[in-house]
Amino acid sequence: MNKTNSLKSKLRNRQLTIGSWITLGHSSIAEIMAKAGFDWLTVDMEHSAITLAEAQQLVQVIELSGCVPLVRVGANDANLIKRVMDAGAHGVIVPMINTKEDAEQAVGAVKYPPQGFRGVGLARAQSYGTNFDGYRKWNETESIVIVQIEHIKAVENLEAILSVEGVDAFIVGPYDISTSLGVPGQFDHPQMISVLSKVLDTARQLKAVAGYHVVPPDTTQVLEKIKDGYRFLAYSIDFLFLGNSCRGGLKTIRETLAGEYE
Repeated sequence: MNKTNSLKSKLRNRQLTIGSWITLGHSSIAEIMAKAGFDWLTVDMEHSAITLAEAQQLVQVIELSGCVPLVRVGANDANLIKRVMDAGAHGVIVPMINTKEDAEQAVGAVKYPPQGFRGVGLARAQSYGTNFDGYRKWNETESIVIVQIEHIKAVENLEAILSVEGVDAFIVGPYDISTSLGVPGQFDHPQMISVLSKVLDTARQLKAVAGYHVVPPDTTQVLEKIKDGYRFLAYSIDFLFLGNSCRGGLKTIRETLAGEYE
């Protein structure tokens, strides 16, 4: 299969990669962001209105623009994972992985037997039936599984989760972790700081790739997370890039012109 995936080798070598999140189901959004230079882009099917058909179009555009397409599925559901992989996603980000068994389920849904239990279909990923063998070999060595750690239960089971063969990295969901601690959105709360410290300590001990989603389009926060040791960084979301640019520009214009036309 003539498909390269530098992201897989970077994850193996614990190199820094920076991606972002797509929630708006328009191909131009995907094209603009892919050509901006991100290492990977995640099509979000958990907290968006993106359909499977739209997801495939976005995956096509991201891939053809030279970027790695991932899909954050809505649940640890084998049928959904199989379908987005068949649509051509290079890998999945799976939410609410709280136990070793959850992680095994996610990996199994991505991989064909004997590694997993994914059923065989002939769709876009398999070149519409013309190159299944090539895809099967690629899937065995290059497909990506990122588990999302977003509950205190997941933190408590992190070592067991990361012991599952086929898990390439994990990404922290800060909002959900803080909510599970009873301090929603309070990222500077002592409990949250302690939990994230524990997460990073575990990742270092196991030489695992730690990821984090910095939701605001704040480069300072991204650089801080890199300094902390995170190597799989999601930098903001499509609608915040758009909205913050509009709001910031208008604020500057109006403050500059304040009083001139009153």
